[in-house]
Amino acid sequence: MELQVNPAEGIETSAALEDHIRAKLAGVERRFGDRITRVEAYLKDVNAGKGGVDTACTLEAHPAGLQPVVVEADATDAYTASHEAARKLEKALAHRFAKADGPRR
Repeated sequence: MELQVNPAEGIETSAALEDHIRAKLAGVERRFGDRITRVEAYLKDVNAGKGGVDTACTLEAHPAGLQPVVVEADATDAYTASHEAARKLEKALAHRFAKADGPRR
């Protein structure tokens, strides 16, 4: 599964942040890795340093043969936002694949 990290203005990325996002997506990769071609992470500064919830992380997973699955989480920092977004993405993918696979027999 390929990971692309796309920071917006006001967000600094680092190898540590990319490693963190990859680690948080490990559960997604274990569960659905063969069914997902790539995940794109978009990080943006929500309120430009005014305090409070400041960072949004949008994760866009591209399942083979299906429309992308997109989730977003907001937090005070990129690490927490990506952690929450990864948790949401795993749930959303489970739901999407359950619908795509149809009822179990």
